[in-house]
Amino acid sequence: MTNSKTVTDRAADNIRILSASTVEKAKSGHPGGAMGGADFINILYSEFLKYDPNQMDYPFRDRFFLDPGHMSPMLYSVLSLTGKFSMEDLKQFRQWDSVTPGHPELDVLRGIENTSGPLGQGHVIAIGAAMTERFLADRFGEWMSHKTYTFISDGGIQEEISQGGGRIAGHLGLSNLIMFYDSNNIQLSTKVEEVNKENVGKKYEAWGWNVLSINGNDADEIRKALTTANKETERPTIIIGKTIMGKGSVKSDGSSYEDQVATHGMPLTAAGGDYKKSIENLGGNPEDPFKIFEEVADLYKNRSEDLIKWAEENREIEKAWEEKNPELAKKLNEFLSGSIPEIDYSEIKQSPNSATRGASASVLSVFAEKVENMIVASADLSNSDKTDGFLKKTTAFQKGDFSGAFFQAGVSELTMAVIMNGMALHGGVIPVCATFFVFSDYMKPAVRLACLMGLPVKYVWTHDAFRVGEDGPTHQPVEQEAQIRLMEKLKNHKGENSMLVLRPADAIETSTAWKTALENTSTPTALILSRQNIKDLPADGNRYEEALQLVKGAYIVKDSTETPDIILLASGSEVSTLVEASKLVEKEGFNVRIVSVPSEGLFRNQSKEYQQEVFPVGIKRFGLTSGLPVTLEGLVGDSGTVWGLNSFGYSAPYTVLDDKLGFTPEKVSNQIMKLL
Repeated sequence: MTNSKTVTDRAADNIRILSASTVEKAKSGHPGGAMGGADFINILYSEFLKYDPNQMDYPFRDRFFLDPGHMSPMLYSVLSLTGKFSMEDLKQFRQWDSVTPGHPELDVLRGIENTSGPLGQGHVIAIGAAMTERFLADRFGEWMSHKTYTFISDGGIQEEISQGGGRIAGHLGLSNLIMFYDSNNIQLSTKVEEVNKENVGKKYEAWGWNVLSINGNDADEIRKALTTANKETERPTIIIGKTIMGKGSVKSDGSSYEDQVATHGMPLTAAGGDYKKSIENLGGNPEDPFKIFEEVADLYKNRSEDLIKWAEENREIEKAWEEKNPELAKKLNEFLSGSIPEIDYSEIKQSPNSATRGASASVLSVFAEKVENMIVASADLSNSDKTDGFLKKTTAFQKGDFSGAFFQAGVSELTMAVIMNGMALHGGVIPVCATFFVFSDYMKPAVRLACLMGLPVKYVWTHDAFRVGEDGPTHQPVEQEAQIRLMEKLKNHKGENSMLVLRPADAIETSTAWKTALENTSTPTALILSRQNIKDLPADGNRYEEALQLVKGAYIVKDSTETPDIILLASGSEVSTLVEASKLVEKEGFNVRIVSVPSEGLFRNQSKEYQQEVFPVGIKRFGLTSGLPVTLEGLVGDSGTVWGLNSFGYSAPYTVLDDKLGFTPEKVSNQIMKLL
């Protein structure tokens, strides 16, 4: 439906008024960009974006992902026109317990598809969602196809992640992806031209995008560009819209206060403009600015009616497809509901004394056949991080072919991780991504957002310690485990540990770690895996049954028949080192208990009774870690000591490093004896 220019412009001005007013009332925020982007967001929501107003999480809706989270007033304002936010909600912008926080936080039922703030991530999240749409459409049909829209600012274009996202979207030919670039030549502290003079259009052309350049404040040009973008079948589209920062803002004398750096990051009044005059200039009442114009309310009411009709028609198409394809319909429902297939992990064949990355490959090989909605990615390391256990049973995504389930991300760890977040947000798939543990440093911003949003992304981080060996300290993680385990201590807004971190001690424990990871559908999970082979842990009976205790975070692997004189604890490959060292300690007449601690976070969630059963008060404790001692100091406490690394590693064969750094069973036993 095409609306008259007058009503369209009034709607855009309404968004500008509401955006400026939310910031002014809060005395904090970013009005300028929201005022400049109002024309695009209005055309998108009033004419193009398809969703079900009565079921905002309808799986086959179009998605809109905001990249510049500081432009939240624009998003909240347009969503208030759709009825998803009230005027009172806008008045509570940036206040305690408000549904309108300073940067948008995931709230699908109100139309917020992603948490945004760190520039660059939002539009790459959109790329992940667009890839997921292609993955599902390839399996169930084009009847479910939908568009993914995203909005990026000058800052997002400058963030390095835009290169990874631009390259990948162009390479895969994601024609279902439409990105509006709000090019207003202003960022927080400078004009863009002071820091960047690149030709953005040529850059995206080089990556294989369809590039459209328009006046981003002209409704007709926006409408024409979106129509063209929706017809594109080979390439993602970037619409470069030249917009005006603070459009409609004026000074006290009525002269223009547009295109000012100051309006980017502070209320109009604080920036030097005149808020009341600006609201009047835009056709609003500065004494009562939180109003939706009558004709604008009608415009969005009509759009809502059209969307409800569209949703009804789409459901009829869906119903007809289900009747013709009952088995596929059942599978689709399983995908979308997040159900997990039954897998007998005890039957997964593991080679004796294998590296945990190899053990992970054995599990992934089973997943490739049993978990049909799993997508596995690797940052150019599939043959080293052993995600090739999955890849060998499927194929990698290619332009026009998403029939496989593997994503070769290339050397772009952060981009890969953000794409996984987009896949999780879209829904219907289980995203897994892998690289070396030391390169998790590149991924931390994406991991943090996954923790904040509660996304069940699975991270496979291999080569977990100095035993990477000859590659040297650049590739040997030391501080990384301590860093990532902090996320187990940090709670999300639901009160859960924001992340599950598992470092399994042998091949069988890796199987149970993967079981636990797959069953964790409320937070991200990290699996930290070894490069080198590890001796299997001893078992009194069935090792698999014993390893299932991993879900408690820590459990007794080996115990003495009498009260132990000392408790030895570790995670990962250090547990097997403790087993060997304990034999030497026992020869000296001491009773030893050994505890595997794959997840301190899980252990802290157990009852006090269980915690004290594993670590009774009054018994000395010795912790062994290939990372920083702080990794285990919380569990060892004042009852003992932790042997770990306090420096970067060195380049040498890992067996030499074990000896030089004091991690052989003999040298570890000497440290234990000192404590005893």
